[in-house]
Amino acid sequence: MVSIAGTTASRPTRGEGPYAAAKAGLVALTKTAAVEYAPEVRVNAVSPGYIATRLTRAVVEDERLRARVEGRIPMGRIGTVDDVAGVVAFLCGPDAAYLTGQDIVVDGGVVPLGKFGWEESLAFRAEIARRVRSQAEPLG
Repeated sequence: MVSIAGTTASRPTRGEGPYAAAKAGLVALTKTAAVEYAPEVRVNAVSPGYIATRLTRAVVEDERLRARVEGRIPMGRIGTVDDVAGVVAFLCGPDAAYLTGQDIVVDGGVVPLGKFGWEESLAFRAEIARRVRSQAEPLG
């Protein structure tokens, strides 16, 4: 089983308290399920960072914002759904037979490498979050 959490579970942004708490709870639930259901079931999480989706369209389509985001990502680009899907497929396959209870961050190196200062990153992430929330379409 693979759950989709998010980098806000470990690096929250102002104004995203409930969302960050939900994602952190999902990571904790994933790890608990891994302990409870092993060895019959492997349970892992994937935590995407900036991924080009409908939710992030406000960033992806704005050249200035996109350049700022990509400048903070060590891999130099916003991720794609295929980047995330590849990790999910790996976790579901036989090559991940000995992985359980993991939270795999798929963000081009932002969270694990901590490329930029915490305060600058928080302020910028808050700006992006406001933009995304103001332009996002309902998913229904």
